[in-house]
Amino acid sequence: MPGTTATYRNPIIDADYSDPDAVRVGDDFWMVASSFTMAPGLPILHSTDLVHWKHVANALPRLEPAGHFALTRPGGGVWAPSIRYHDGRFVIVYPDPDHGIFVVTATDPRGPWTAPTAVLPGRGRIDPCLLWDDDGRVQLVHGWAESRAGFKNRLTVIEVSADLSGVVGPAVDIVDGGHLSEFATLEGPKLYKRDGWYWIFAPAGGVATGWQLVFRSRHLHGPYEHRTVLAQGNTEVNGPHQGAWVDTPTGQDWFLHFQDRGPIGRVVHLQPMTWDADGWPELGERGPDGVGQPVVVGASPDVAEQDGPVRRLPYGTDDFGGPLAPQWAWYANPDTAWSAGPADGLLTLHAVADDAGDLRELGHILGQRLPGQPASLRTTLYPDRMSVDGSRAGVVLLGSGYVWLGVIRTGGTTLLTLRRSGAPGTPEVVLAVGPPVSGAVRLCLRTDGESTAHASWALDDGGPWHELDGELALTAGRWVGTRVGLFASSPLGSTAAGAAATFGPLEVVVDGTEPPLI
Repeated sequence: MPGTTATYRNPIIDADYSDPDAVRVGDDFWMVASSFTMAPGLPILHSTDLVHWKHVANALPRLEPAGHFALTRPGGGVWAPSIRYHDGRFVIVYPDPDHGIFVVTATDPRGPWTAPTAVLPGRGRIDPCLLWDDDGRVQLVHGWAESRAGFKNRLTVIEVSADLSGVVGPAVDIVDGGHLSEFATLEGPKLYKRDGWYWIFAPAGGVATGWQLVFRSRHLHGPYEHRTVLAQGNTEVNGPHQGAWVDTPTGQDWFLHFQDRGPIGRVVHLQPMTWDADGWPELGERGPDGVGQPVVVGASPDVAEQDGPVRRLPYGTDDFGGPLAPQWAWYANPDTAWSAGPADGLLTLHAVADDAGDLRELGHILGQRLPGQPASLRTTLYPDRMSVDGSRAGVVLLGSGYVWLGVIRTGGTTLLTLRRSGAPGTPEVVLAVGPPVSGAVRLCLRTDGESTAHASWALDDGGPWHELDGELALTAGRWVGTRVGLFASSPLGSTAAGAAATFGPLEVVVDGTEPPLI
């Protein structure tokens, strides 16, 4: 029977779905996560058992203001969102720390979603969450980004209109941690009301080293008492915090949160949630200090349908047989001139003439998250239309630094090459130069699921793979993990038209097993 013997293993999503929030509607669970400057943004994930998730849509086709995000904006864009369901509508509120708090709605989470509208314009407000109170009024809680507001460790509640078009009441600071170490970097609040109590789940201490706090009060504006309910304890799960309280149809309670894994990004964990004699939640399993700590393997939620202590990706290989799978996103608001297809197993990327030598500055890189497990990432590159001298194309592992494997056109010849760049602003270094390429070439970047990769190539004529010497370091980006991306570019200011590169499917092979096609 479901729930009797099933187990699961954390992380349940071993990929960079940062700042998860979730809601249950009927028998379905829906998750949303941060996407920062990637477009489309606001990934929507679906599950029926809280353990196995699939990335099914994106709620934000383009970032707003559109002109601002026509360029790459590392660290900006969509920070921690929240998702709720009210009166037949799914509602997401998300913050842009430079522009304000925005709202999008849909009757079906797979879309379409409304265009974003600003419910609370301005700089510095982050991590919003809505609550429809018992009296019908709508309350919004949010945190503050010190980099924009000049202060942090403060949680603020403000009433907004029923149509979510703006504020209708004064802002009230309900928790002010000041410089208390217990509240250091207090952020990410999620607001709930159960059994007459207002509950706020909020992390503190920073993403890599922090902990999870819970606040409660009988009154919205406080005073609030609080407890630390989840910390690393004697586990290897650092910074376990910022997530969502959800329940199953039978009344079980669970908590979704993330763990920062550096170059892999922020992966998603699931913790059991029970209640102590004083009515406080207990998350995970009791640690040696009495505070909850993360579980690695546990009994699955009672909605589980299968036994399988596995860590899965919510996406798989894209066969390029139709529209791009939802895990793909550009590094800036996309332009229709950037690509053709995908169709019939091929995707063509046009070599946009804006390449000044630093891939971090290109918005037309098409990327997706890295698996948090050893994996091979393979594609076939057809460079026959790379006609502009200095144009290049390939596959890149992109963070604050990057490495790329592909081809570059030089002196009328197309050469295979492997290159890297360290910190932003540093020039690329040539690590290897292969033979001239006249036809298709197969490219492979193999990662260890942690912090390094190796590169190899093969001519697309059934020839052998050639392993390139050297270990390649993976680097996290601004609030995100390393992305694997496909790109084609031409030198800044080049005028020749028609340069392009075509790619076959990007194959994602994890631990020797290829995830299903999406």
